[in-house]
Amino acid sequence: MQTEIRQTLVIPAHNEEALLPRLLDTIDVARTRYSFGADAIEVIVADNASTDRTAEIAAARGCRVVSVAKRAIAAARNGGAAGARSPILAFTDADMQIHPDTFDGIERALSNDRIVGGATGVTLERWSLALALTYAAFVPLVLVTGMDTGVVFCRRNDFVAVGGYDEKRLVAEDVAFLWALRRLGRSRRQQLIRLRSMKAVASTRKFDRYGDWHYFRDLPGTALAWLRDRNATGDFIRRYWYNDRP
Repeated sequence: MQTEIRQTLVIPAHNEEALLPRLLDTIDVARTRYSFGADAIEVIVADNASTDRTAEIAAARGCRVVSVAKRAIAAARNGGAAGARSPILAFTDADMQIHPDTFDGIERALSNDRIVGGATGVTLERWSLALALTYAAFVPLVLVTGMDTGVVFCRRNDFVAVGGYDEKRLVAEDVAFLWALRRLGRSRRQQLIRLRSMKAVASTRKFDRYGDWHYFRDLPGTALAWLRDRNATGDFIRRYWYNDRP
């Protein structure tokens, strides 16, 4: 008898051969601890025009690989979701590491009709003063909005209802998606939830590359440039978020 697939974890990935195996190791552990069994979890790697061994590694590890040609992380998330076969969708980035109880946490959260979806939140793989201050700068926004990052999850029907991720956005598509999910939930007296005891571990590779203080050093100027001319930051976005790996 074939096991019913209950959750699909979608991983958008562009040239992630270095860090994808680390994430998949943590997914394997979480699947073995899932109360409905490892086979009830489907893992889809949305290969976003990689030129390295990302797709090969994913397939060798038992993931379904969906090719997404449009070079945008929102398109990769949507492409992976389109191939899912489960009533629950979850999304995480290829440089994350997930908590062992992630899938059970999602299952419990969405068994409650008052919850529309949510996220696990993150901790960092290493810390410094600059990283702690950067992390702390985002905490008020998380507390006020109830939104977070890490592993984002919702019911498939609700994903469709909000139109998935906005593919016109090269960045902050995850924030826009959670805002849309939050609005949908409020219309039905539902709320977003944060699984704070099941935080994913976020990579610090941007800080490793650009320096631990780069958020404070570089991004305020970029934000001011964006306010003056919203087209002026396109090159920065592509360099920082899209072209920083081979």
